[in-house]
Amino acid sequence: MRPPSRSPLVTPQTMDDLLGGRRMRRNRRADWSRRLVRETTLEVDDLIWPMFLVDGTGVRQAVPSMPGVERLSVDEAVREAEYAASLSIPALALFPYTDPTLRDATGSEALNPQNLVCRACRAIKAAGLNIGLITDVALDPYTSHGHDGLMKGETILNDETVDQLCRQALNQVEAGADVIAPSDMMDGRVGAIRQSLDGEGHRDVQIMSYAAKYASAFYGPFRDAVGTSKTLVGDKRTYQMDPANTDEALREVELDIEEGADMIMVKPGMPYLDIVWRVKDAFRVPTYAYQVSGEYAMISAAAANGWLDGERAMLESLMAFKRAGADGVLTYFAPKVAELLKRGC
Repeated sequence: MRPPSRSPLVTPQTMDDLLGGRRMRRNRRADWSRRLVRETTLEVDDLIWPMFLVDGTGVRQAVPSMPGVERLSVDEAVREAEYAASLSIPALALFPYTDPTLRDATGSEALNPQNLVCRACRAIKAAGLNIGLITDVALDPYTSHGHDGLMKGETILNDETVDQLCRQALNQVEAGADVIAPSDMMDGRVGAIRQSLDGEGHRDVQIMSYAAKYASAFYGPFRDAVGTSKTLVGDKRTYQMDPANTDEALREVELDIEEGADMIMVKPGMPYLDIVWRVKDAFRVPTYAYQVSGEYAMISAAAANGWLDGERAMLESLMAFKRAGADGVLTYFAPKVAELLKRGC
């Protein structure tokens, strides 16, 4: 037996009266309309591709904790740089896996003009590519203890480390680095590096400061990639920031800008979108976020297991950075995203 018919409680007219004629879904009906009213866009120009280097020739070593990411010998890095340039990716960020036999307490290999990063810079520059090179200034890939600075006992020596970082920065610039990116979190290192670069005639070299870098659990796969996961003694909480703090990040950023930083970075990325927003809102300087290895690994692993749509999650995560105010993102997804954007996806 059919239930008795009843008049609808909600009609188009009653809904129009309720909404005052304002129906938000109208702009979402069609693809062309969604594109027309889109507030935030993701473009290839927003991407920086972090790349890991290793000794040898014709070497491509998989990083198990980062599916799809490889350590590359210098010749292979040049090939990938050519590919990146063909996709119009603006810049690469270079990180070395230093042979353990070359690591020591002072990170002296960082000052070697023939170290991996310097050789890669020269080789990529020699290829004549329209792509920027960003080099990491920190001692952890070169030290036997895995810390970003020089140590006395269990203490990181700030000022002595800064002197070493200035020498490292000059070494990289002389090899062809376009942007120096100090990630060590020592006090005063941006000003000291700027002074050192200017004093040697490198006034046009930019500094992208890891101004708000947190002592995060999301760095694990990166440490596998550069070979510090097993060598790190203790942790980095005495110099990297406490994840609980936000006002402190603004003070760190302000100091780095005053010392001469041209660009600012927040690291990690997605767990710290509030920091990206606050930094951009407060200072209006070029602001970047690093979608770190742990973020990449989570999305990649979930996609590989069929737990989420990896492509959509990848693009959505990067859009979140742009929505929070980032001018660009360091991401291991860069070539994949660039390919999709080039196809108009």
